[in-house]
Amino acid sequence: MELSRKRIAVLGSTGSIGTQTLDIIRRYPERFEATCLVAGSKVDELAEQCRQFRPRRAIIADRSLYARLREAVEPLGIECEAGSEAVAYAMGASDVDMVVTATVGYSGLAPTVSAINAGKEIALANKETLVVAGDLITRLLQTSKARIIPVDSEHSAIYQCLTGEDPASVRRLIITASGGPFRTMPKKDLAKVTPADALRHPKWEMGAKITIDSATMLNKAFEIIEAHWLFGVAPERISAVVHPQSIVHSMVEFADGAVKAQLGTPDMHLPISFALGMEQRLPSESRGLTLADYASLTFEEPDTDKFPCLTLAAHSLERGGNTACIVNAANEVANAAFRNGRIGFNDIYRIITDTLGLATFVAEPTLADYVDSNCEARALAEELVNKTNKPA
Repeated sequence: MELSRKRIAVLGSTGSIGTQTLDIIRRYPERFEATCLVAGSKVDELAEQCRQFRPRRAIIADRSLYARLREAVEPLGIECEAGSEAVAYAMGASDVDMVVTATVGYSGLAPTVSAINAGKEIALANKETLVVAGDLITRLLQTSKARIIPVDSEHSAIYQCLTGEDPASVRRLIITASGGPFRTMPKKDLAKVTPADALRHPKWEMGAKITIDSATMLNKAFEIIEAHWLFGVAPERISAVVHPQSIVHSMVEFADGAVKAQLGTPDMHLPISFALGMEQRLPSESRGLTLADYASLTFEEPDTDKFPCLTLAAHSLERGGNTACIVNAANEVANAAFRNGRIGFNDIYRIITDTLGLATFVAEPTLADYVDSNCEARALAEELVNKTNKPA
């Protein structure tokens, strides 16, 4: 009997994860179809994807680009919409079986909540959803048939290592980090690095925002927070280790001292296909891992003096409430300001911590509180950026 194809909405279809998701959909047309494609502002790229994949619906988050998208795709018989409300609503549509949240930043929260409320399968590549509102997302999942499969390579690795294991036997989660482009750079030289320097990641090809987060190691702080909510492991039992080769994607240590690791080449197609297949491993023609190609696999403790953003994971989880939401909002502003040459690299951490000191703390936030907190923190961070002397 022929199985029906899984109908997939790709949120952030023009980004790095989104385009690789479409690679897999193209590779397995008998298994998957893209019924909804969503982009932020890359309207021409979205229109081209529509011509290739012929989804039923295309949405551009930037309302000002609606006319251009409509002109390009309506002749193809594709429904066209615009705005964040349309994005969130579409994630719960009846013609969607799985939502791939491949967008970056806070914008992934509302669509993910909509998908959970509609009971969808969710391939989660937007770490900020759980960073900002992990407690809320966890509670919503308890009363929904929705299911989250992580797409981040580190969390996919942990998920795979935990399959078939008793959760009570888990002693520790060990999240690996490449160390980014400044791993070996002396701390004193970080004040002089440029956005171009920070965007030269040694292993992974990612979007600009997450590449800067990798350089500051804030992405690893976010991954620790995300792992806490995904797997229900206490924060003090989750740690990061620097692994420059990026072959071991993460590890799990068990009560008997055994450690399971998931290894693979640095290729995001692997965790994406695992998530789309809902744990079924899809055949791939990509070159497999040959350990003989690597003279050694090395591991080292991260330098939190040089990369203090990593400490924000413990602070956010210990303080709780809307703390991580504030951190994320301030970072989105500071990250963009650094990329645009308005502040220096070391200013990113300062702006985040200064925003934490100024923003309103909410111990038990609702979704509305998260929305308000995000707006307040972004405004405060923007004020701090404006007061910062531009780097020489």
